[in-house]
Order: sequence, then C-alpha cells, then structure tokens
Amino acid sequence: MKNKKSYTVDEATKVLEHFCSYQERSHKEVEKKLYDLKMIPAAKEKIILHLIQYNFLNEERFSKAFARGKFSIKKWGKLKIINELKFRDISSYNIITALKEIDDQEYKNTLQALAEKKIKLIKETNYFKKRAKLSAFLISKGYETSLVYEIVNQLFSEE
Repeated sequence: MKNKKSYTVDEATKVLEHFCSYQERSHKEVEKKLYDLKMIPAAKEKIILHLIQYNFLNEERFSKAFARGKFSIKKWGKLKIINELKFRDISSYNIITALKEIDDQEYKNTLQALAEKKIKLIKETNYFKKRAKLSAFLISKGYETSLVYEIVNQLFSEE
C-alpha cells in the first residue's frame, strides 16, 4: 500500500498554481484537487484565496473560455454549454457573461453547417425519420429546439 505524499500549505499552493496556470479551472475543479491532496478546510480556504488574489483562479474568465472553446471546437449549442457550466457550479451572472462570447450570426452559421454536414451522413430513406434523426442530433448538441426546427424545415424544403 502506497502512502500518498502529504503537502504543506506552501507546497499545495505551488501545485495548485501550476494546475490553474496551464488551463483555466473552475472553483469546483480546484476544490476537488485540494480534496485529492487531503488538505484541511482552513488550508483549502487559504489556498483558494491566494489563487483568486493572484488571478490564477477567475470564474468569469473560466466560464468565458469554456463557452468559447466548447462552441468553436466541439460545436456545442448554448443549452449544452449552460448545463455544463451549471454542473460546474458557475453563477448565473457568469453563465450569461460567457454566452455573450458567442456571436449570434456565427452561432446560426455553425448550426447550419452542422445540419448540412449531418444530413449527408444520415442513410435513412424515410423523409420523416430522416428529419427526426437530424433534429435529434442537433438538439443533443445543445441547440435550441426553435432554431433546430427552423434549420431543419429550411433544409427539407430545399430537397
């Protein structure tokens, strides 16, 4: 049985500074890391305050980077981004701020491109089943139902 290394507050602070400096982190991720390091509550509080004070930890910056990244790289819709941010205990204010990072026109263009790409991959021949599969896919990516149906109706009226 291996004994996990125990950390002093200073050592744990350095570990967490590194943890936060190579990627934006949420408070929840930092708290989990501190839990994994088996830090006592007073030490956790001191380290988190240090990280915030020296700008290693910034919830608004994290939520903006998260929203931009998931939208531009994974093509997630706003609903999925909102749910993931809520899961990470991000405040409503920061969620709203993060969503402002996504340009409305770019959002619609991305949804359109995603739909056009997916429709070519659906082998279904039945018109209604094909529509349903496309709609379900786009909704599962986190796009709003009203936008999805607007795009799907437009694509199927062109066929």
